[in-house]
Amino acid sequence: MKRHTGPTDMNRRRFMSIAGVVGVGAIGTALAPDGIRIEREPSSAAQSTEHEHEADGALAQTTSTEQEEPTVDEMDAMHEAGIASFPAVTEGLGGQPLEYELDGDVKVFRLSCELTNWEFAPGEFVEAWTYNGVVPGPEIRVTEGDMVRIEVTNDLPQSTAVHWHGLVVPNDQDGVPFITQPPIKPRQTYTYEFPIRDGNAGTHMYHSHHNSAFQVTMGMLGSFIVEPKDPASRPAFDREYTIVLNDGPIGGYSLNGKSFPATQPLMAKRGEKVLIRYMNEGLMIHPMHLHGMPMTVTAADGYLLPQPYMCDTLNIAPGQRFEAIVDATELGTWAFHCHILSHAETEHGMFGMVTVLIVEE
Repeated sequence: MKRHTGPTDMNRRRFMSIAGVVGVGAIGTALAPDGIRIEREPSSAAQSTEHEHEADGALAQTTSTEQEEPTVDEMDAMHEAGIASFPAVTEGLGGQPLEYELDGDVKVFRLSCELTNWEFAPGEFVEAWTYNGVVPGPEIRVTEGDMVRIEVTNDLPQSTAVHWHGLVVPNDQDGVPFITQPPIKPRQTYTYEFPIRDGNAGTHMYHSHHNSAFQVTMGMLGSFIVEPKDPASRPAFDREYTIVLNDGPIGGYSLNGKSFPATQPLMAKRGEKVLIRYMNEGLMIHPMHLHGMPMTVTAADGYLLPQPYMCDTLNIAPGQRFEAIVDATELGTWAFHCHILSHAETEHGMFGMVTVLIVEE
């Protein structure tokens, strides 16, 4: 089994040769809620483009009535430039496996809550609230029956706490200030420790549960994967990807902390089974649509479905997780995006919740 939770070895030149596209680079822009500062810094991609994407569909519709609309050729050029710049290189990579230490039979993980200047699209930065300096936070991966200890150090200007979303834990480990624990104040360290229950395998999350509408959308989120003791108890696959959905200051709409064209492609060889783990850490629903091939949904919120079902558009509400398997039967580069279209495309081209699945021989 192959696990792919971060970027592939895909670079822009290789993508362009596979997809058969040509053109110059383009970058995406995004709006933030009031009070959130986004810095725009020049990058190689930014310097090579003449146009920027608008990462908010409503703004694009408003400004199009106030400014002269682009000609057909200008609009086509902007769309082509965005595709040609994919996948764009940016600083920072979230969602990578978190190393642990053993204290006897206990797996010890460490999380640091900190402010980070996060590049979510080429030349586009926001002061993110992060675990270990990345968005999403590092992936925690354990196995049924493990005992885990997670030491959380708060270097933020606010108190915080960590909730283990989907995990069955003792009440005092649930991570909700003033219900199950005191808040973790700035410059404090708090320790969680709990067993991973049998029957709790699957795709789960961890995130802040203090001022959460702000802290989570600012980046305090991550995946918590529980592998089964018996791998045969869950559907087989050849490679695996995790897609964390978020909406807010980080890119407006983002996949794994990045906005198109800085998102990463999913790769597969023809005939492989690709497991996609979805988790929605945002405030909105996001129907994820894969072109070309159906998905077989096998689990919801970590639990195997009594009857898997097939679809090409999977609606994922805030807090939900799904596991879906794609049989990579069709060669080519296939668009993969949120089907609330204002989360994915404007007259300036694609942005936000867009990536591709590339199937090769």
